[in-house]
Amino acid sequence: MEISAAGRLEVLITAADVGKRVSVRCLREPGATPEKFTDTVGVLTSWTDGVLLITRKSGESVRIPYTALVAGKVVPSAPARRRGPAASYEELARISARAWRPVESERLGDWELRAARGFTRRANSVLPLGDPGRPLDEALSTVRRWYGERGLPAYVQTATGAEGTQEPLCAELERRGWVREVTAELWTGALAPVADRGEAEGVRLAREADEAWLARYQRKGVSEVALRVLGSAGPGGAGSGPSVWFATVPGAAGSEAPAAVGRCVVDGRWAGFAAVEVDPALRRRGLATAVMTALARQALDEGASAAWLQVERDNTAARELYTRLGFAPHHAYHHYRAPETGADGRYEAP
Repeated sequence: MEISAAGRLEVLITAADVGKRVSVRCLREPGATPEKFTDTVGVLTSWTDGVLLITRKSGESVRIPYTALVAGKVVPSAPARRRGPAASYEELARISARAWRPVESERLGDWELRAARGFTRRANSVLPLGDPGRPLDEALSTVRRWYGERGLPAYVQTATGAEGTQEPLCAELERRGWVREVTAELWTGALAPVADRGEAEGVRLAREADEAWLARYQRKGVSEVALRVLGSAGPGGAGSGPSVWFATVPGAAGSEAPAAVGRCVVDGRWAGFAAVEVDPALRRRGLATAVMTALARQALDEGASAAWLQVERDNTAARELYTRLGFAPHHAYHHYRAPETGADGRYEAP
């Protein structure tokens, strides 16, 4: 907190600082004692009628009356990362989108509308990297109409917690009644330590997901569309864009599904890991590490040096594994769903 020469806490932010990252201290409730301060750090996304709206790294929005402020100041736009490869949010957003392509997409200014008949929110949501080329309400109306024509709910994927992320857009969506349904995180790390971590004997790599691989993959309703999304990055090769690999650890004789599987997309310096699944009866035996080691070695052979993955916040086991492998959170991402306003349940323009 900012302290004046006289030793007093000071409020050094104004409505002109909307859009900047701030740190504020306020009383928990009117009339509370000084010991009941609470601190909030995030992006100041609005200042209306004497109430500040601050969006934290987690995506949570906090409303604070100006009268409750004790101190406040503008802070650097994003904290320095202690480890892992340097990367901007936009670079990672584009790389992760290239690794999980929809079957249909359309541009709306700098936004990309993506659809894959409902298979995963990532492939059925708007990626808003920049200006949609029209006022926000008009853009959201177009979004809802586009998804409605395909029989899909309208989702917008946003991010918070890093330089260049979309805290202001999150606040605008919430103001219009859009509901944040899912929050996860994108983690990054160096690739070589993953390749050196363990043994990869017995791990088979292939360019396509065969029936055995799909038998272990836990997504429900793996259809032709899902197979197109899973294999969308393509075979790779010089100048041809990303390449996709599927890893399989065979199960015991007579088993209907492999012991473990995983997927990796190599795209320039980046290797993206996904769909790492292990037979519940065989967990904590190093199989997930073996899968990632084999995929990481393949990615190194193709010239990658950095790695990324996405993990949900409540997946404790996966987060522990990825921490051991040297990954750390880069930013959080969220899927906002349009509110249902029609009596028939259709998604109508606001």
